[in-house]
Amino acid sequence: MDYKTVMVGLAQGRPNDACLRVAGDFAERFGARIIGVAASDIRPPIYFADGNFAQKLLDEEAVAIENRLSELEVEFRASVERRATSVEWRSARTLPVPYLLEQARAADIIVIGALSETPVDPSVAPDPSDLVMQAGRPLIVVPPTVQWLDLRSVLIAWKDVREARRAVFDALPILAAATEVTIAEIPERDGRREDALLHVADVAAWLRGHGVAAHKVVPETASGVTEQLDRIAANVGAGAVIAGAYGHSRFREWMLGGVTRHLATESRRCAFLSR
Repeated sequence: MDYKTVMVGLAQGRPNDACLRVAGDFAERFGARIIGVAASDIRPPIYFADGNFAQKLLDEEAVAIENRLSELEVEFRASVERRATSVEWRSARTLPVPYLLEQARAADIIVIGALSETPVDPSVAPDPSDLVMQAGRPLIVVPPTVQWLDLRSVLIAWKDVREARRAVFDALPILAAATEVTIAEIPERDGRREDALLHVADVAAWLRGHGVAAHKVVPETASGVTEQLDRIAANVGAGAVIAGAYGHSRFREWMLGGVTRHLATESRRCAFLSR
């Protein structure tokens, strides 16, 4: 398995440099083509105007959206034109998340910029938490400070559930390209460390069958999952974290303060998320 088509989602109102750099690195590393995708829609508040004034506002906003989408295409092509086997641009005046979900059928993997904890305007920017729950494709979520796709050290944040198994399988090309791989599981509660050790040993053996050697890390305590994963990632110098996207809904992830939400919004490293 390999990545032959990388899709990169661009957003308005924030820099896209980091995710374009990572998408270009992906294309060069795996000999892939890149599809750039962007969408934006008219913001709902202007519908409260009446008559000719309302129509004037609608027309002006529509023109502004088309201009911004054209600017994003120029930015996209200038960044990746020479790094991919081929490039393609897709855009539309519509809501970003539904549009990107439709286009996901054409991609092996989606690169998207991370968003902050502040509310996301669904008219101008796709939310990674929405995409990963519905796309049916793995996502690379890229923080704005990332300069390149750093695969010198990759951390697998393991949990013995379907989503983690799916994520590790989807990430096999990345794991094969990584210099070092570490598997870490935080015990679900104190006294279950032996179970976690068995889990990561099985995953490491499975990876060996695919030509990937991996170190194993299981902390003694079960508390502070997110904090412990961040600490392990820092200790091993991880440039990317691979994890399953957990939770029955984005709202539940937000309420629980889950690992998925942290990786999609707060992490300083690229996050490979799949479910």
